[in-house]
Amino acid sequence: FSLPAKLINGGIAGLIGVTCVFPIDLAKTRLQNQQNGSRIYTSMSDCLIKTIRSEGFCGMYRGAAVNLTLVTPEKAIKLAANDFFRHQLSKDGQKLTLFGEMLAGCGAGTCQVIVTTPMEMLKIQLQDAGRIEAQRKLIGQHGGGGGAKVNVVQLKSPTALQLSRDLLKDKGIAGLYTGLGATLLRDVPFSIIYFPLFANLNSLGRRNTDGSAPFYISFLSGCLAGCTAAVAVNPVDVLKTRLQSLARGRHDDTYSGVRDCIRKILHREGPSAFLKGAYCRALVIAPLFGVAQVVYFLGVGEFVLSLLHGQKH
Repeated sequence: FSLPAKLINGGIAGLIGVTCVFPIDLAKTRLQNQQNGSRIYTSMSDCLIKTIRSEGFCGMYRGAAVNLTLVTPEKAIKLAANDFFRHQLSKDGQKLTLFGEMLAGCGAGTCQVIVTTPMEMLKIQLQDAGRIEAQRKLIGQHGGGGGAKVNVVQLKSPTALQLSRDLLKDKGIAGLYTGLGATLLRDVPFSIIYFPLFANLNSLGRRNTDGSAPFYISFLSGCLAGCTAAVAVNPVDVLKTRLQSLARGRHDDTYSGVRDCIRKILHREGPSAFLKGAYCRALVIAPLFGVAQVVYFLGVGEFVLSLLHGQKH
């Protein structure tokens, strides 16, 4: 078990995966943040079309820089921590029990929130800025109810550095960790479901001569396990997105915590609101983890380290 190699694999996997699926993730965030009084988009495709029309092609990658910068340590921690805990929990190389696999996934999900929470916090503000601007324009076109202003924190597109500075100035380091509880509630169950399911799916089918799974088995296993886990935890992802959104439209609710968020969503939007963006999230997570697992299992990190080791000698 080589932790540095696992970290390199996880980082490369995250970079490739996020680049491929980021526009769908942007649509997911905007759909989840829509409330009954401020519907701008009817579907994922409608969201992406309107985003391209109003913000250009680059608009679909709002917040991508933050994600690409922080996804490397995030995915590296998640995948490497799972392998680390599996290695520690396995006795004499024996196959882990289902409980052991779930325990390792729980440890991985808990470790990753150190990076995930501030990354998601900043990403959501940047992704949702276009929705807030579109809502402001829509209200302006319809008169805005006697010229009333839209109650938002920022109407102009903010930058990650501006957001970070403002949060640190106003709330300290805790500002970047807004929604930590909801992030834990999402990422720990996700990892508990995903990693055991992937390991068991990946063990099915034919083997390579060295006993490893063919790349397409790893890809399909990553896609299926990721899709299943993503849909299962989508209600918590809706809570997390709402709690971490600082800029709000005129008709958008504000929330004091997880319980208040659940109560207001159920009362004003109904249970179906917890499924908002579920298919987008599945479309994001499935290929993201499929690609990630293929890159991870190709052993790029081991190859890089072996080259570096060879140069030293």
